[in-house]
Amino acid sequence: MTESPSIENSTKDIARQLRMQSQGAMSLNVAFIGIVSNLFEALHLLAEGTVEALSSESGMDSLYVRRWAEAAFAFGYLDITDNRFKLTLLGDLMRPTHPETQFNIPIGSFLSTHMADRAAELMLTGERPGEKVLAERKNILPWFGAMLEASFSGIFEKEICPAINIFSEVDRRGGTVVDLGCGNGWYLRSLARRCQKIQGIGWDGFDENVRRAKNLAQKEGLTNRLSFQVGDIKSFSHAGPADIIAMNRALHHVWDEKEVVFNILKNHLKPNGAVVIWEPAWPKSIQELREVRRRPLAVQNLGEHVQGNHLLRPEEIADAFHAVGMASEVHLFGEGAEAVVVGTFP
Repeated sequence: MTESPSIENSTKDIARQLRMQSQGAMSLNVAFIGIVSNLFEALHLLAEGTVEALSSESGMDSLYVRRWAEAAFAFGYLDITDNRFKLTLLGDLMRPTHPETQFNIPIGSFLSTHMADRAAELMLTGERPGEKVLAERKNILPWFGAMLEASFSGIFEKEICPAINIFSEVDRRGGTVVDLGCGNGWYLRSLARRCQKIQGIGWDGFDENVRRAKNLAQKEGLTNRLSFQVGDIKSFSHAGPADIIAMNRALHHVWDEKEVVFNILKNHLKPNGAVVIWEPAWPKSIQELREVRRRPLAVQNLGEHVQGNHLLRPEEIADAFHAVGMASEVHLFGEGAEAVVVGTFP
């Protein structure tokens, strides 16, 4: 019995769609190589150049550079004239230093691929290796903080910071902001650029992140206002109470010890201060995951499971504040996919 024409056409349409999606993944892989190997930036400095010139400028092997350049040309990142390559607009946007850079998309795609591979490997045993999986691929961790910065600094500076009143209040009194799980320090650097009187202290569990945070703060001339150190969120201590304690996409990493964490937050906060928690907003129903804006949350949550974590509903965070006697307000951004929960003393 043969399939009806409508079913056959539907199958062909799906196959065509899958092939296009596969090419999209290939394209992001090509971009990833160009980003971490500094090939996009090197070609920008050259303006245009041969494979040999690009190899010399980037310090990469010429045969690999040739094969990469061919693939980058195939997917529209490069153009070629008389054996000399130059960046297209798409290729230019892959430069991490471009003002409107999109390099975070290929980096995030590679991270998702790594997590998918680990999840497939661990499906049978149920093992959850924890945070160390981020350091398993040497080209992930060094780019992780920069990826988050490129992905979220815009929404923070343009939407979140203006909407959360405690930032301007603390700026007026020259207060202190502590960022727990600070990564490469982008959150505090963004805040310091906007709020000229705020002092900031960043804590992170990875030496590499703290090193990068210090270097970036120095490059931006912010070392007189910002400092960073290695430390575990669950053992945080500070000489005096803070005006703001922030956790930017870090709470779900320590949610299994939320009682300890929320008591630390409460006990290190000034009476007129606030705890500002920013997390991906896990939806109330599985149907919401079909929405384009929320699909990445489902993939991220699979990767979080490998790390021993899971994404949180905003209501869960609000309840945790209430459990330690604090009031809370939930603010949603990014079409409801990003939640900022502000905790204060009643």
